[in-house]
Parts: sequence; C-alpha cells; structure tokens
Amino acid sequence: MINPNITLDILNESSKNSMVEHLGIIYTDVGADFITAKMPVDYRTHQPLGLLHGGASVALAETLGSVAATFSVDHEKYNCVGIEINANHIRGITEGWVIGTAKPLHLGKSTQIWQIIINNESGELVCISRLTLAVISKNKNN
Repeated sequence: MINPNITLDILNESSKNSMVEHLGIIYTDVGADFITAKMPVDYRTHQPLGLLHGGASVALAETLGSVAATFSVDHEKYNCVGIEINANHIRGITEGWVIGTAKPLHLGKSTQIWQIIINNESGELVCISRLTLAVISKNKNN
C-alpha cells in the first residue's frame, strides 16, 4: 500500500511551484490505503458562473490518485502515469472547501485504478472520479 514513511510535510512540500500549489490544494491526511487533500472553492477554482469548475475537481482527483499511486510503488524502480480519468459532477458548490480522498480499487503490476471521492465541508458528494494509471519501469530491462 502507501509508503508508511510519507508524511503530510513531504506531500505538501512536493506541491511547491506547481499547479497543485496554484490551486491551493493542501494534503490533510495520509494512511496505509488513502490520501486526503482539500481545495478551496474560490476565484482560482471557479468557472465563469461562480461554481466550482469541473476541471478543478478533476485536477484535485488526478493529483490525489497520481500521488497515491506513486507512493504505493517503489519509486526508485517505477513511475506511475495517468492513462485515463473520468468524473461525475454531482453537486455544484460556490464557496468553502472541497475534500477529496483517493483509495485504491486495483493495485496491479502494470496498472492501478484509484477512486477519488470529493465532498463539500458538510460531507455531501460533489464529484466522484476514477483514475487509471500505468506502472512503468524506470529500467527498460524490468
């Protein structure tokens, strides 16, 4: 599962100078089989009508799933890269925070599938996403 040596400090530091930092995503919890982060619903993540942009939800989902996948393999030997993501946008939200949690559905040798549930601060479902990743060897002989 997820490397037990991964801390919130390591995760949040890894966001510096990236889209993750720009969107205001903050990792809030990490466990043996999940990673959780929150993202503000504000001018950075709004679409023109003032609602949370679906693309921002997908960015949160892909961030969580990709990071979780990366820290569930030996990253000295393997990279995990997204090959497909889908999302169902369930509820509109105009302010506050959304909280996403990634959990594995499949952890195979060549692919992984992670489900990401995004809720509002009241615990209501905002978006559900599924991310499929390829597990690629860094050594061409593996």
